[in-house]
Amino acid sequence: MRKINIIYAGGLKAGEGYYRGFIDEYLKRLGRDFTITNIEIKESDPKTEGKKIIEKLGAGAFKIALCVEGKRLPSEGFAALLYRDTPVDFIIGGSRGLSDEAKQSADYLLSLSDMTFNHRLARIMLLEQIYRAYTIQTGKTYHK
Repeated sequence: MRKINIIYAGGLKAGEGYYRGFIDEYLKRLGRDFTITNIEIKESDPKTEGKKIIEKLGAGAFKIALCVEGKRLPSEGFAALLYRDTPVDFIIGGSRGLSDEAKQSADYLLSLSDMTFNHRLARIMLLEQIYRAYTIQTGKTYHK
């Protein structure tokens, strides 16, 4: 079973249950083949968030920070990046972005797009891409 930690700043607010539905759906789809742990830290200034994120990173995990200046990959490239022999920790900053320290602690900087997305939506997009990577690697028909 593949192990993934998603470390993110800021959780869902009251009235944002629509995000929860998407998150739960992808976690359900991935649950047979992945152990995905969501690790929420309190949203604050980027420097404070960065310190808390770094404390949560797993020893020996391949660390991927989501940030706009990161590398853009096609889904097949993301699948190859994700499927490794070590656990993977994803880092998602809060509404003011990731601190330089958090980015420097990562092994890889990944951009979901040249556009900026709120951190709640970025989490859903990440889960969808993890699911897509799974279907690419296992030959399922989801990815076209």
